[in-house]
Amino acid sequence: MNEHLQKILDFIERSEHFSEEEKTTLIKAAKETDRALTISEFKLERTEKVKRTTAILLEETIEELEQKRKSIEETNAALNKSLEELKSAQAQLIQAEKMASLGELTAGIAHEIQNPLNFVNNFSEVSKELLDEMKEELDAGNYEDVKEIANDVIQNLEKINHHGKRADGIVKGMLQHSRKNTGEKEPTDINVLVDEYLRLAFHGLRAKDKSFNATLETDFDDSIGKIEIVPQDIGRVVLNLIMNAFYAVSERKTMVAKNLTGLKSYQPTVSVSTRKFKDKIEINVSDNGNGIPKNVLDKIFQPFFTTKPTGQGTGLGLSLSYDILKSHGGRIEVQSQPNEGTIFTILLPLTHK
Repeated sequence: MNEHLQKILDFIERSEHFSEEEKTTLIKAAKETDRALTISEFKLERTEKVKRTTAILLEETIEELEQKRKSIEETNAALNKSLEELKSAQAQLIQAEKMASLGELTAGIAHEIQNPLNFVNNFSEVSKELLDEMKEELDAGNYEDVKEIANDVIQNLEKINHHGKRADGIVKGMLQHSRKNTGEKEPTDINVLVDEYLRLAFHGLRAKDKSFNATLETDFDDSIGKIEIVPQDIGRVVLNLIMNAFYAVSERKTMVAKNLTGLKSYQPTVSVSTRKFKDKIEINVSDNGNGIPKNVLDKIFQPFFTTKPTGQGTGLGLSLSYDILKSHGGRIEVQSQPNEGTIFTILLPLTHK
């Protein structure tokens, strides 16, 4: 019992001022008070133990959280480093894909430049002969003939200038295709761009594989005019789709030749068309190749997915095309039927300059 309560009990028991009944009541109250104090002391002691335990646990928790925070920071630093490395690798892959597609065009560029150069050379030789003839007429005093010859020379020079600009345009277009993308849109004649890539890709492939041939069909909507795009990006998309179409018809022709069925009736055909709608333009690239299996269609826009043999495709072409068109506010759609062919459709918002 509590020391003070014990003294009070002793006092009550010795006191002659209380009746027996009062003593009994007071002793009972003192004992109940002692019991209550004992319980309170127990609870207080237990509370102190809980506080000490909680403090220890809290300290351990804080220490554990600090370790986890440091671990998270280290993990974030490692993730950021990995992200930067992935971005760098992605940029390198994109540039490699660009240069690979440019490589596909090299022979086509040579072919396309050769034509205007032939014109330049021919008109230059003719102009030289005309100037020699002009000198003879001047010496003879035939000034009317001199004027006619001078007009012919002027016409030839105009043709030389035209074909020189044509060659210059081809070179500039390819330099634009290969240079680092600034992301700046500019007014572009989409029909000219698509037609240019179609011819360059065709002649480039023909130069690499003399056995390759295909019928090219074009249907351009002249009402489109110039639209605001990043030309090297959209050119890359168009080129990728055209090269895929050439690959598809070539593969089907090879398959037909192996089976020796329908060889004479099959004519590889790649068609390119443009169409203007109210708020968008449409570019279609179609082929009459083998088509794309249904179980593959859902995967063709995934990075690194390709149905081509190892070494013939990176699997990035369609994935990059999807991203490029998305950045232009456009999209790409595909329809394909086995043994009938495939149609890829580029949809771009119509923005004129």
